[in-house]
Amino acid sequence: MEESATTQHWFLRKYEDDTIFGPLSFELLARWASGAQVAPHDTVSTDRQTWIKAPMLPELGMDWLVEITSEHYYGPTTLGAVQEFIRLGEINEETFVINACDGTRRQISEMSALLQSARENEPATTGISIDVRDRIRDLQQSLREERRALEDAEQRYAELERKYLQLLEQRR
Repeated sequence: MEESATTQHWFLRKYEDDTIFGPLSFELLARWASGAQVAPHDTVSTDRQTWIKAPMLPELGMDWLVEITSEHYYGPTTLGAVQEFIRLGEINEETFVINACDGTRRQISEMSALLQSARENEPATTGISIDVRDRIRDLQQSLREERRALEDAEQRYAELERKYLQLLEQRR
């Protein structure tokens, strides 16, 4: 029987410097995500071999995008991280957030108070960065990932086409 995400121990790898934290209980990892210590490009793993981007782990609740400008968003992140960004003065109650699960967009002022947890011996809070170098690095990483996915799809297509042609030859 496969363990659920909440009962496993996790490792967190920070995108900026590849620092690895762990093993961590899921409860601690979730608390860090809620406190803005887990950024959208950070990765998590249970075995230090297979890593996934933190927002891809649904149990973390990184379901929110912060609308920095009409063309720039931060996230996905947690509601707790949104609270932390308010506390740090990086956004305010007039900032819009989008729920990535259902597409709703609303101002923070329309949302209920968010919980904050105490932190000690944890990774530093990740601020919202719209530094051009960070944005370029993010876009380059996304481009590499998209190119890798395209290459995989092209290889799979070529393999399927070869099999298809073989089947056609067998019918003749």
